[in-house]
Amino acid sequence: METILAKGSIATVEADALAITLCEDEAAPKGLEFAQPWLDEMKACDEFAGKAGEVAVLYGPKGLKAKRLAVVGGGKRAAHDSEAQRRAAGTVVRSLKSKGVKSIAWVLGANCDTEAVAEGAIVGNYEPDHYKTSTKDPKTVERFEIIGGDAVGLARGILLAESQNFTRDLVNEPANMLPPAKLAERARAMAAEAGLECELLDQDRMRQLGMGSLLGVAQGSIEPPFLIVVRYRPEGTPTSKDHLGLVGKGVTFDTGGVSIKPAEHMDRMKSDMSGGAAVLGAMRAIARLKPSIPVTAFVPAVENMCSGTAQRPGDIVKSLDGKTIEVLNTDAEGRLILNDALTYAQRQGCTHLVDAATLTGAIVVALGYVNSGAFTNNDAMLARVMSAAKTEGEKMWHMPLEEDYKDLLKSQAADLANIGGRWGGAISAAWFLREFVGETPWVHLDIAGTAWLEEPKPYIAKGPSGVAVRTFVRLATSWVA
Repeated sequence: METILAKGSIATVEADALAITLCEDEAAPKGLEFAQPWLDEMKACDEFAGKAGEVAVLYGPKGLKAKRLAVVGGGKRAAHDSEAQRRAAGTVVRSLKSKGVKSIAWVLGANCDTEAVAEGAIVGNYEPDHYKTSTKDPKTVERFEIIGGDAVGLARGILLAESQNFTRDLVNEPANMLPPAKLAERARAMAAEAGLECELLDQDRMRQLGMGSLLGVAQGSIEPPFLIVVRYRPEGTPTSKDHLGLVGKGVTFDTGGVSIKPAEHMDRMKSDMSGGAAVLGAMRAIARLKPSIPVTAFVPAVENMCSGTAQRPGDIVKSLDGKTIEVLNTDAEGRLILNDALTYAQRQGCTHLVDAATLTGAIVVALGYVNSGAFTNNDAMLARVMSAAKTEGEKMWHMPLEEDYKDLLKSQAADLANIGGRWGGAISAAWFLREFVGETPWVHLDIAGTAWLEEPKPYIAKGPSGVAVRTFVRLATSWVA
């Protein structure tokens, strides 16, 4: 979709639809006063009251060159922040494209955010239907113009939205189209285009290093594993010794291994690399926004399959940092690949770490599909991440990580077990990862409930959400040593 700043006034701009946001109890803005009687009638009929998600369309509006006037509800004015503006723009795009609208001109209201509106429109226009072969005219908005916007905000909004959609593309790929090797190729191509360094550690190299935990997960698949490393380095002499590491779980398909998952909904397990896709999408934007600190992404990419060579419950593996792990459940595989990646990130000089993973169903039980779970060993680091998430409208909730939970991972046969039992499953999984970060400031994001939308929203399609991309970018670009 072409997303640009509009030239001309509300009355003269030509588009299939002119769109505005009205919050609850607000009147038509200057230049659109003629629409007030229509709005009053719509409110009297309970068809439009300015609530978030509502859309009303007036055809053939008098005094406008646009063919339609679309009004989207903004909710309460006090709560109409940047995230509300993203959602409003996405709602307009998704509502109007279903009616065949190809071009929209958006009137930016007072104190509104060009960046957020551009992001919302582009993310809202995305559909996860790339493999459909229908010859019908696809319903998509081809041009989105913003009246009264600023060029800097527009450019950043386009970049972030396209990077979020890049992540969604990766997550949406079926496992036969995106095994670990193909994910590595996509990462290398993205890095080359963005001007980033990319290193791919293959199975032999990981074996030489001693990544027995990661390789244990991969041994059941004919698809070879990779550790994808993508590096951003700021120009000139660094002003800080800080080095941010972004680590993302990259299980391109997860059967559960010998501890096999139920068949129902197993197709969704193509999305078990959402964390890895998020850090790659973030690096795509970071390369262009050029933060002042080095940022490196690490994506352990594997396929967790059943076969005669798959690891078994009761197997013991040795991690890169030397700890031995009793594998009591092969479906708790994400933590087994992340721990080696976290250790390697520290050895590569990362001083601060954030990981993102579709790690546990338990986090969905705790938080549903609204918030990602955030765990930490360092309150100051958590504050950085939570501030970035709040700015970007990505909801996260601080979960406990107290010493008492550590005992859940005790093993009679090894240094620790890879599961801690049914209760507090998301916490014991986070504690497992904490065992491998030491005192390095670290935040773990369990995005199992937020990386995939089970139902479409008015502002975004069902399927991959691209969660955490904007948070990671904001974290890097707002970093203060």
